[in-house]
Amino acid sequence: MKALGPHVLEIDLESEAARIADWMRETTRRLRRKGLVVAMSGGIDSSVCAALAVRAVGAARVQGLLLPERDSSGQSTRLGRLLAGHLGIAHEQHDIAPALEAIGCYRDRDAAIRQVFPDYGDGWKNKIVLHGGIDGGINFYKLVVQSPAGDTREARLPPQAYLQIVAATNHKQRLRKTLEYYHADRLNYAVVGTPNRLEYDQGFFVKNGDGSADLKPIAHLYKTQVYAMARHLGLPEEICSTTPTTDTYSLPQGQDEFYFALPYAQMDLALWAHGQDLPAGDLADALGIPVQRAQAIHADIQAKRRAAEYLHAPPARLPA
Repeated sequence: MKALGPHVLEIDLESEAARIADWMRETTRRLRRKGLVVAMSGGIDSSVCAALAVRAVGAARVQGLLLPERDSSGQSTRLGRLLAGHLGIAHEQHDIAPALEAIGCYRDRDAAIRQVFPDYGDGWKNKIVLHGGIDGGINFYKLVVQSPAGDTREARLPPQAYLQIVAATNHKQRLRKTLEYYHADRLNYAVVGTPNRLEYDQGFFVKNGDGSADLKPIAHLYKTQVYAMARHLGLPEEICSTTPTTDTYSLPQGQDEFYFALPYAQMDLALWAHGQDLPAGDLADALGIPVQRAQAIHADIQAKRRAAEYLHAPPARLPA
């Protein structure tokens, strides 16, 4: 038996693309919808979902959406437009910043940041960074800010400030989903959710935000497989080589520093190994890390799954 390594995630990409497209087509038909809506961030997941949607129902029945806001990278919109042109799909752009401003997203977030850095204000940038879990400790977040002069500071976030920053920021994903369903209702289309397996399993989504959808075509694919699928589907190289980001905070922020704490290729292997009940020693050998750290990664996976139970749960109902 081969040692644990990237080979365990290799799949027949053409067969899988056909299987997903067939499922998307049948699901759209079963839901009695005429087409599919995909919000395109310029990232690998939404790009692959859009390409699979075109394969499933045809370009004429796919509606792309670009939904930037104040903290979005300009590259996100540019890559989204590049993708829409490449796939030949209709797309619309909605700047959601005014709506976010009106409901207090930026105001409430900045008020929480000022609990830690009182001089935070106009022209400053921010992000939050995960620490602790994979080193065997308890997960906690640090707040990183940058002044207009370029000075960077960081400090541990107290729980209440962290919760307020996340709650305010979650407006972004929920407002985007509102627009997705507006267009879905307008066109009698279904909404495509774009989480990959790593995000879906570990709860890297906002409840009733990007976690809401009518179908989730790549929730069974590891991120590594999504990248491979993008190249198989012939997406532009600039999209195929993008680095996963949250595109949520004003400072550049990778998904690994915000949530997973490991680069996606390593997290994919860790999640696969955990699912196969492989010992921590196998993961340690594959990643070149101490066994104790591999054990901590397994424990962190379990901890995130427990937290994700709430995100996955349907509304509770009292039995009749």
